[in-house]
Amino acid sequence: MKKIISLLLVIPMLFTIGCSKENKENENSEGKIKIYTSIYPLYDFAKKVGGEKVDVTNLVPAGTEPHEWEISTSDIVNLEKADMLIYNGAGIENWTDKVISTLENKDIAYVKTSEGLDIHKIGKKDSQEDNKHSHGSYDPHTWLSIKNAKQEMENIKNALVKYDPDNADYYEDNYEKYAKKFDELDKKYSNTLGPIKNKTIIVAHEAFGYLCEEYDINQEGIEGLTPDSEPDPARMRQIIKFAKKNNVKTIFFEELVSPKVAQTIAKEINAKTEVLNPLEGLSEEQINNGEDYFSVMEKNLEVLYESMK
Repeated sequence: MKKIISLLLVIPMLFTIGCSKENKENENSEGKIKIYTSIYPLYDFAKKVGGEKVDVTNLVPAGTEPHEWEISTSDIVNLEKADMLIYNGAGIENWTDKVISTLENKDIAYVKTSEGLDIHKIGKKDSQEDNKHSHGSYDPHTWLSIKNAKQEMENIKNALVKYDPDNADYYEDNYEKYAKKFDELDKKYSNTLGPIKNKTIIVAHEAFGYLCEEYDINQEGIEGLTPDSEPDPARMRQIIKFAKKNNVKTIFFEELVSPKVAQTIAKEINAKTEVLNPLEGLSEEQINNGEDYFSVMEKNLEVLYESMK
């Protein structure tokens, strides 16, 4: 947070020097709405709904773990040229309040996609996490509920319709196309996971609470809501005991986080490891290969089913 405050103090000077010539030139790309997003799922949703009418940039670079990412001076300068900033607002961004309150561009439309969602309060264990990336009192991983993700895309659609009413039908049509895909994906999850009796998983960090609630899955996190610290020996023993008691044969880890801890536990209990992607960010390779929210959630369903069947 100190870094953010320091950055904000120098932004006015840098913005004046660096953007006097470029602010109009780069404000839009061929008349498109210039949008910045705070995390990958919102980037994906904005591109899908906005289509050819928008120019979307995700602030967190591809392959970067968003819990560890911190906003930079150049990011804030770029935000001054934005038409719209789309952010989750349930706790994953630790910078939005400070940055938004100091931006000089008062014409930016701000879209909080978690608006109207039922946000999970976190348990005592997670609320006392001793790390600088604590989410506060709520679980911010709202998009891992397919129903929530659909609502977040709708919130983005509504914001675009309000900002650009002349193209309202275009945004509505795009949203409706993907709304059907959300419904189909939700139904596939229900049909695939519903018959399974023992639905217990061990994950790197407890990002999957919304998804687990919808499909009656019990998740046990090696860490709490953030993945940026390693468990102590006592916690490792707890997880190993839990895995044996619940006959867990797969330990899940995340692509943007080291698999070392998951591999250690898996070796101890003769289990395998698999990626369960919280969609906090995709790698450059995944983006280049055309991966998106839906393809990753399809893969998540496959590994969940294989681990519990």
